[in-house]
This record gives sequence, C-alpha cells and structure tokens, in this order.
Amino acid sequence: MAPVVLVDDRWLLDVAQGFVPGDPDVTDYGALGAAVGRHRHTVMDRFVYAEPHHRAAALLHCLARVPALEHSNELFAAMVAHAYLQASGLQVKTTTDDAVELVARTAAGQVTIRDIATALQTWTG
Repeated sequence: MAPVVLVDDRWLLDVAQGFVPGDPDVTDYGALGAAVGRHRHTVMDRFVYAEPHHRAAALLHCLARVPALEHSNELFAAMVAHAYLQASGLQVKTTTDDAVELVARTAAGQVTIRDIATALQTWTG
C-alpha cells in the first residue's frame, strides 16, 4: 500500500517555483487552499480520495479549474499531479501530449475526478 501523502500550500508553492517557468505570482491563495483541503478531505475518518491517483486527480482538477497563479496554471496542475504521484512512491512516466490533453480536458470541464484518476493510473502503469 502506498503511503498517504498530504501536501500543504508550501509544497504546492515549491512545485510552482521548481517547475513553472517565469516565477508567476500567486493570484489566488484560496485556490491553493481549496486544492489542499480537497485532496485531504475525510468523511467519518475515511479519506474521500482513498488512493494516490484519486488524491492527485483532486489536486489536478482544483488547480486546472480554479487558477491560482498569474499564468501557466495548466502546467502547474500537471506538475503537481506528477510530483504528488512521485511523492506517493509511484514511478511516473507519461508523454507531454498525454499530460497536455488531460489537463486541457480538465480545464474545459470535460472530465470527472474518476476520469482523471483513471488517466493518472496510466502514467504510473
């Protein structure tokens, strides 16, 4: 079983600083807080998103749909999902085209969390 990794605002900002070119300013700290809260949310002491792929999907979905940075939010969302899966002990291998397609479809509201989690499983399969 993969470890449960719970991230915070600082972790998200570290990903942005390390992987998003141009050092964009944060324009909505609430968007970061929403992503943090969503991936770690529990109901009756059980994680709503029980598996790493589901938690990564929740992070990607929030950050792609609710922009936190002044630019490059889709890249940020993809890099957060990638980094989260790695931090959860999973080896990640995907193509740029697959990542771009998933995030674009997410930002456009064309996929659900389950769809995103299924796609992310192919990144670690």
